[in-house]
Amino acid sequence: MSVRLLALLCLVVSSLVSFGQTSIPKPDNVPNTCPVTKPSEKPLVPPYPYPPVPYPGGSWFGTDRLWIAGPPMVWSGLPHYTPDDPTFRQKMQWWRQGYNPRTEPVPKLKVTGRRLDAESPPLLAEASNTTGPRPSMMVGMNFPTLGCWEITGRYQNDELTFVVWVAK
Repeated sequence: MSVRLLALLCLVVSSLVSFGQTSIPKPDNVPNTCPVTKPSEKPLVPPYPYPPVPYPGGSWFGTDRLWIAGPPMVWSGLPHYTPDDPTFRQKMQWWRQGYNPRTEPVPKLKVTGRRLDAESPPLLAEASNTTGPRPSMMVGMNFPTLGCWEITGRYQNDELTFVVWVAK
């Protein structure tokens, strides 16, 4: 009886070791090979007059010179830009201390993106502005494929980079 128990125990342990060596997906089936950006232990508090959090339970990500609400980790169910366009569309706001849409109607923000987990054309992005008491720069991004994407925004000498998983 003890020989059978020992054999069973060895089988269970070897199975657990085998499972431990496989790639266990992150939440929402993000593969371990995609280094998605995680929330900071010490979230950004942007300069006045911006609120300390973007929305209840949310946090800011970036620097006091260039930031977003987030960080986003998984973007799923993105629509196509138009019915005939095969790209996947996402819009997001970017903020910068001192940004003024009246003096800069077309933001100087340049957003680029590259896929990290496979060959792909780069994402296409264009920036426009929003007005109000705390103006921001709205960026429309078209992803040519699903997958792991590194996104970088540059505004003059300031840069912000994060990684997202674009899912079905």
